[in-house]
Amino acid sequence: MADRKLFALVSTLIGMSIILSYSLSTYTTLLFDVNEFHFVIRQSIFGLVSIFVIWILAQLDPDKWLTPIGFILFLGAAGLMIAMPFLPESIVPAVGGAKRWIKVAGFSLAPVEFFKIGFVYFLAWSFSRKLGYHDGMGLINEFKRFTPYALVFVLAMFIIAFVQSDLGQVVVLGLTLLFMLMFAGSSFRFFLTILSTVMVFFVFFIVTAEHRILRIKSWWALAQNSVLELFPDSIAEQLRVPTEVEPYQIGHSLNAIHNGGFFGTGIANGTFKLGFLSEVHTDFILAGLAEEFGFFGVVFVVFIFMWMLQRIFKVANRTHDDAIYLFSIGIGLLLSFAFLVNAYGISGITPIKGISVPFLSYGGSAILAASIGVGMVLMASKKADMSKKGNV
Repeated sequence: MADRKLFALVSTLIGMSIILSYSLSTYTTLLFDVNEFHFVIRQSIFGLVSIFVIWILAQLDPDKWLTPIGFILFLGAAGLMIAMPFLPESIVPAVGGAKRWIKVAGFSLAPVEFFKIGFVYFLAWSFSRKLGYHDGMGLINEFKRFTPYALVFVLAMFIIAFVQSDLGQVVVLGLTLLFMLMFAGSSFRFFLTILSTVMVFFVFFIVTAEHRILRIKSWWALAQNSVLELFPDSIAEQLRVPTEVEPYQIGHSLNAIHNGGFFGTGIANGTFKLGFLSEVHTDFILAGLAEEFGFFGVVFVVFIFMWMLQRIFKVANRTHDDAIYLFSIGIGLLLSFAFLVNAYGISGITPIKGISVPFLSYGGSAILAASIGVGMVLMASKKADMSKKGNV
């Protein structure tokens, strides 16, 4: 094993997800009329498989396996996402009008989770060959250099945002792409220009979908009281929305966090999981964790997560291979942004995006794809060890 600490940290988070899948799914098992161990069994299967996948990938030779695995994920998942709208309902059921999952042997597979890992590898592989420092290049030439990646991202954005109606994944991928550009050698002026363009597209995607507009209004209904205090009354009244659209999910999430206090109510003793927060073991798992394990439980999870990220970024810092450097940074950024988007959403700071917490939320595809990403970083870390003496 190239980095046993990284392996142990990820395994710890997966182990916690299995415990929380049982503790927080009490009401959901009754709602769907399934066995009380239904979710914990499924999460245990995916969790153990994911740990095994990390271990297997860590044993492989990065020079031989890293690129093939990265491109299989990128091209294979992209092909599945393109094909999903044309597949029959029995294989790709529509949930909320969107086709995001493929049914395989009683389990649901989300290709977008694997595409994210492949997309990060594709960017790292390509950036390491075609990008570099921007000295004397000029903004126009930087745009010309970036155009092929922009086309790939726009295509992926169209499939994910419009076909699968999943703007949250676009936000995470877009942020990862932007910051990888910075680490690949683009200028700060180019970074700000791209960021501004992305914001324009982000607003466009919101205003072209009624459910996204309602979600923004719902979030603003909760946040407006504290924000509008900074404005004159005449302006504040124009920006205020009716309170009847107040997001009950966010309200219950904040109440669950408050109810947990410093030490929590104790495992399995939470109350807001009992129908107040829908499927709290998925997108609202941090709220459920805060209620049952308290402030210190959340701090512990954040500490483990930050330590894991530190180990991933250390691999990037210890290698001379540009592709491995950028890929390790990209995986760290992908996990970081997913965690932040979820945490900000359940606490009312930003609108909810439906992004799961890496390694913690219930869901086989997300935990398996993230584990493949970490396994590839572990595989690559052996090459980083060869570049610089000493253990990572």
